[in-house]
Amino acid sequence: MKVRVCYALPQRQTVIHVDLPDGATLKEAIERSGILRQFPEIDLETQKVGVYGKAAPLETVLDEGARVEIYRPITADPKTVKRRPAPEKAAS
Repeated sequence: MKVRVCYALPQRQTVIHVDLPDGATLKEAIERSGILRQFPEIDLETQKVGVYGKAAPLETVLDEGARVEIYRPITADPKTVKRRPAPEKAAS
């Protein structure tokens, strides 16, 4: 089966296509993609991973065509970041 392993940095996004046997897990896809050698800062013990934008455990069995995503750690606490004001509506 074919899946994509994705990792995005602020400057660029990397997508690696991987052929895996049926029943492969999220962790196997990440390891076989070689992305951990390309980005040694990725730590699967602490970073969240998922499929199609939904967090999932590393043991998740993948389906054909899955988009495996490695999420970067949050660098700012959303509760303390000042909210941007909503855009003003044009006068009718």
